[in-house]
Amino acid sequence: MKNNARMEHNGHHRQHFSYAEILHLIEPGSTVLDLGCGEGELLERLIRERGVRGRGVDIEERMIRTCISRGLSVFQGDLDEGLKDYTTNSYDYVILNHTLQVVHRPDLLLQEMLRVGRFGIVNFPNFAHILNRLQLFVGGRMPVNRHIPYEWYDTPNIHFCTRKDFEVLCREMGYEIIRIIDTSNGKPRVPFLCNLLSTEVCFLLRGTD
Repeated sequence: MKNNARMEHNGHHRQHFSYAEILHLIEPGSTVLDLGCGEGELLERLIRERGVRGRGVDIEERMIRTCISRGLSVFQGDLDEGLKDYTTNSYDYVILNHTLQVVHRPDLLLQEMLRVGRFGIVNFPNFAHILNRLQLFVGGRMPVNRHIPYEWYDTPNIHFCTRKDFEVLCREMGYEIIRIIDTSNGKPRVPFLCNLLSTEVCFLLRGTD
C-alpha cells in the first residue's frame, strides 16, 4: 500500500483546526518542507498567510497534479526511502501532517525530518482516545469511528500511535519537545487527561545540534 494514502485525503475526515495550529507554530518567512502534502491545502495556506517558501512531497501523481495546478512546488517521493535528496538543515520546518501512521519506519523518518529541518511538526490521531479504548474493550473489535474511519483490513494506517507513545519515542531519540497541542474533535482542550481525551495531537520538536 502506498504510504501517502493518508486519512486526510478524504476531505470529510480532515481536521482544519490542525491547519490553524500549524500556521501559528511557524515563523513568517520561514522555509518549509511538507511531507505527504496531499492536495496542498496546508502548504498553500502557509505560503499565503505566513509568507513561507514552501515545497511539498507526495507519492501520488493525482495529488502532485493538483498541487501543480495550485502553483505549488512539489516533488514525487516515497517517504519510506527517507529524505536522502535533502541536505542537513536545509529547511526551517519539516511537517508531517497525518502521515506518521502510514510509513513503515516512523522512527527513521522522524530522524530524517530533524536532520533536514531545524524544527519538526508532527500531527497524528491519538489511538489512545477513550472512544477507541471503549470500542476495543466493549466490542472486542478494532475501532472504527470519525477519527479512524477504516476497517482493519483496508486501512492505510500501519502504525497506530498514542500521544504517550510518541512522547516516549521523542525523548528516547533525544529530541526536544517544544510544545504539544491537544485537540478533541477539532477543538483545543485543556491539559487534563490528554492521552485519554485528545482525538488528535500536534508536536513541535527540535533536533539535536
